[in-house]
Amino acid sequence: MAKNEAYKGFTNSECPYMPCHEGVERAFNCLFCYCPLNAYLCPGPYRVVTDRNGIKRKDCSACNLPHNGYHQSWGFIQKWLKKPVIWQGEEQRRSNSPSLPEDAEP
Repeated sequence: MAKNEAYKGFTNSECPYMPCHEGVERAFNCLFCYCPLNAYLCPGPYRVVTDRNGIKRKDCSACNLPHNGYHQSWGFIQKWLKKPVIWQGEEQRRSNSPSLPEDAEP
């Protein structure tokens, strides 16, 4: 384990979109500006939109889980990427979202 954990996040206070997500209570983590879980089922709030080509896409703009604290968001993303489940275009329901992995505090 590395003693310096600076790789787990950073805050870009100069970003013109800052703050891009409301409700972040810890240090704002910009490392996952584009969430690597976008193609997978996850517990974060999302809605399904259909683009002009008829392709269903996840709109995760209401989700702040990848941004809420350096250590917490790093752990959250790493735990969900250990056993990813491909998102198949379904609407979010409690029954189709896998349970939160142990120690993956959002």
